[in-house]
Amino acid sequence: MTYRPSGKTYADAGVDLDAAASVKTRIKDIAASTLGASVIAGPGGFGGVIDPDPNGDNLLVASTDGVGTKLRIADALGRHESVGASIVNHCINDILPAGAKPLFFLDYIGLSRFDPDKISEIVSGLAKACSEAGCALLGGETATMPDIYDGDDYDLAGFIVGTVRKDALLLPENTNEGDVILALRSDGLHTNGYSLVRNVFETDKNPSVLTTNVPNTPHTLGELLLRPHLSYLGPLSPVLDKIKGLGHITGGSFYKNIPRSLASGLGADVDISTWEIPPLFKFIQQSGGINDQEMFRVFNMGIGMTIIVEPGLVDDVTSAVPGSFRIGEVVKRIETEERTRLIGL
Repeated sequence: MTYRPSGKTYADAGVDLDAAASVKTRIKDIAASTLGASVIAGPGGFGGVIDPDPNGDNLLVASTDGVGTKLRIADALGRHESVGASIVNHCINDILPAGAKPLFFLDYIGLSRFDPDKISEIVSGLAKACSEAGCALLGGETATMPDIYDGDDYDLAGFIVGTVRKDALLLPENTNEGDVILALRSDGLHTNGYSLVRNVFETDKNPSVLTTNVPNTPHTLGELLLRPHLSYLGPLSPVLDKIKGLGHITGGSFYKNIPRSLASGLGADVDISTWEIPPLFKFIQQSGGINDQEMFRVFNMGIGMTIIVEPGLVDDVTSAVPGSFRIGEVVKRIETEERTRLIGL
């Protein structure tokens, strides 16, 4: 990629990742007082882990998230099913790093007024993704709040609970220097970076830009932006007993998410020449004059999940997981250094 010294940033679009990290640290400190002996992993990981029965064989893993301003794109195009699928798959991918498979899912839809067609379309997307994952859509809440949401505005959040055997729990402390980092590709932005994209293309002021063809693809900008967040449950389920960790590449991209799957004192060297950056990201970067560092800090850049594997099992895992490929390795990293280093950036 080509370094650009200036251009659009996530902060310009109203999202300050550094401030978000500071707030999350404060929240983690506040929540610490509530964590009893049954909590295996609290805030800070991809999913929280709790032991519901000390004499049992299984742990519960839970996570929650939202779709973000991808909803603005869905509203502009009048298509809402993909955002339902996106939040389910996002949450599934957040409990997978613990080795967990989903049990049930709950949703929250907040909007200014009841719109039966819109709500039905959203829930259809939720139900389809849950069915594909063998996960019950157990319930949810649809809240009409005209004083909070304006016009066609709505919000969508999801809550998931899964289970993993105690002897199969994936723990960051099990990773070692020399482990290999594999990856699975994403299909577009998934559910992150939409505020910056909307700022670059000014989609709220001019929704017609969503009909623009993305260079080197047969698709429009709107089509690519609305693609559902992929679930990696199917590809990874057969090899969960062969891997050491997973990094769901979402908000904060490589810098934040790969270290969450690594033991203290370890970092990741990722060679960005090992995959071709998809045309959508190149189009966003060129259109906004965004520098390379910002692109890799905000967007997944074509990688949806990273997989930590000991060297001797790399061939077994890549053979069993179609589309997986090597992008880097686990290295020692001192505390004062950035834990993820992108080689070639």
